[in-house]
Amino acid sequence: MWWIRFWVLGLLLFSLAWAQVREGVDLGALGAFKARLEAEVAQGRLPGAVFLVARNGQVVFHEAVGYLDPQARTPMPREAIFRIYSMTKPLTSVLALRLVEEGRLFLTDPIALYLPEFREVRVGVERTGPEGRPTLELVAAQRPITVYDLLRHTSGITYGIFFDSLVKQEYRRVGADAVDQTAEEFVRKLAQLPLQFQPGTVWEYSNSTDLLGHLLERLTGRSLAELMEEKLFRPLGMADTGFLVPEAKASRIAEPFLQDPFTRQPTPPALEVRRPPRRFSGGAGAVATALDYYRFLQALLNGGELGGQRILSRKGVELLTQDHLGPLYLPSLGRGAAYLPGPGYGFGLGVAVRLADGGSPLPGSAGDYNWGGLFGTSFFVDPKERLIGIWMMQNPGGRAYYAQLFRHAVYASLR
Repeated sequence: MWWIRFWVLGLLLFSLAWAQVREGVDLGALGAFKARLEAEVAQGRLPGAVFLVARNGQVVFHEAVGYLDPQARTPMPREAIFRIYSMTKPLTSVLALRLVEEGRLFLTDPIALYLPEFREVRVGVERTGPEGRPTLELVAAQRPITVYDLLRHTSGITYGIFFDSLVKQEYRRVGADAVDQTAEEFVRKLAQLPLQFQPGTVWEYSNSTDLLGHLLERLTGRSLAELMEEKLFRPLGMADTGFLVPEAKASRIAEPFLQDPFTRQPTPPALEVRRPPRRFSGGAGAVATALDYYRFLQALLNGGELGGQRILSRKGVELLTQDHLGPLYLPSLGRGAAYLPGPGYGFGLGVAVRLADGGSPLPGSAGDYNWGGLFGTSFFVDPKERLIGIWMMQNPGGRAYYAQLFRHAVYASLR
């Protein structure tokens, strides 16, 4: 009968429409975004990528495009393993807060309690010399560096690789940023170098999280890799996350272009992850898949728990994702080009945190948080929307472009 055929057709059309929207996310819109990425691969701008979108605790889109290795033109699998660089930092932050909750240390502790090399630190102040050339004057630190400072990047420690100053030139001279050194060598170098700023006065992206990781190793007598495996990776089922890719999984490591299409310069050497590192870099040394890192972020969005396994208390997650800077902590640096969280964002204990619904050119909500890695990985979490977005690639020159492209596409897909 005609009405039965009409009813069946209507039901079929309704089912197709419903299938395109899952957990309030338009999958058709994300499919169009994937097609855009495939065009970017064809143009030679993007080597390959894996991206994941989850809402309301459900993975709604998890796709791969391009090549795992653009030289060999190996297709990119969803299970690809990426060097996540600074996306290691939130892992180290959560581990530190876990040990705080266990009563092993306090955020207010001076780091010299655990790293006596930092009992006497000095700050480098640039002055104008007699011939008009800048000189570096060393002055005493006005207060000790605390664990809290390491977590929020207000320690006065810096990186030698971003921007320039006389202090940063000293970092580069001694190779302070290098991963290819022992933890003892790294700690000794940092303790002997001058600080860029007085502790507690300025947000400066830095080696602070690496130092925090080694502090936790001194505190516990165990390696950072062991601690994270026990307290984070194993409970959350993050089987492909760590500081080393075993030989059996090495064929899944994503690789960059030899020449970066954005900078038109040779791509810097990627982190060696096929051999055990000389030290475990809590700021930049980990590898992960998109799905593994999703499990970590979903645990945070759930208030510190996933699948019955708790890695942090609900209040611990709140502490991690609240702003810990405030305008008074940024007297000289302000929120200019060197302030990586960007306009509209403060900084928590390892992540950038959105301060209000306005004030940022990026779509989002007050309280959303994010971070990224040097070679192009990034994530954002929006608790108000119960939304997680993860972008994984190995394309350092395009990291800002693709992070924004992905974020806009995800928010545009919400219904």
